[in-house]
Order: sequence, then C-alpha cells, then structure tokens
Amino acid sequence: MDTSPQLRHVLTAMADREPTQLPTPSSCVAGTPTASVSSEIAEVQRLLKKSGVKYSMHSAGTTIEGSWDQCMTLIGQCHSLLHANGVVRIQSDIRVGSRTDKKQGFEDKVRAVEDLLAKDQR
Repeated sequence: MDTSPQLRHVLTAMADREPTQLPTPSSCVAGTPTASVSSEIAEVQRLLKKSGVKYSMHSAGTTIEGSWDQCMTLIGQCHSLLHANGVVRIQSDIRVGSRTDKKQGFEDKVRAVEDLLAKDQR
C-alpha cells in the first residue's frame, strides 16, 4: 500500500470523517520500530469508536462484535489506517466465532462465567 504523505493525509482524514469508507489493504503480510505499540493501539481504538461496531479492549487485544462483513472490513480498515501512519508491517491474530443456535454477545459469555463464580461465594 502506498504510504506517501498525500495518501497518509487522505486516509487519516477519512478515518476521522468517514471511517466506514476506508479501503482495506490489497494484500496481507506479517511491526513497529519500537516494542511499544500503545500509540498505534490508541489510533485503532479511536477508529473502532467511530465505526459504531461494539468492541472491548483488553490487555491481550480487542474484541469486536458485529456482522461478518462489518468485522472483517473493520480489521482491514485498521490495517489501512496504521499503514497510512507509517507502520509498514502489521500482523493481526484473529479468532472468529459464530453461533447459530442463539444470539450471544461477548458480554453474555463473560456474564455466564461470572454467574458461576458468584455461586462459589454463597
């Protein structure tokens, strides 16, 4: 992906005004110049907030919840935003879950375990 200053400016502005219109990378490859990625994570969190997709950041990553297309597109848009900001290599570890027998979100899954643990306190 071209990370010229002109494209970087356009993609950054698009992430601010029209995050759902960000393109996805043309190919996937598996960094940053330092071990810290907190500023890059903050950029991704800003984009997620603007996207309207339900998400939850935790110490080992971020959980997103939505339709297949919403989630996969959003992951690609996160890559595009970081590439536009000068990150030349990005690797995403993705775990995808789907369920057909009932509607259940990530908060429901956590609550089910917390309910079981609460019974231990009785």
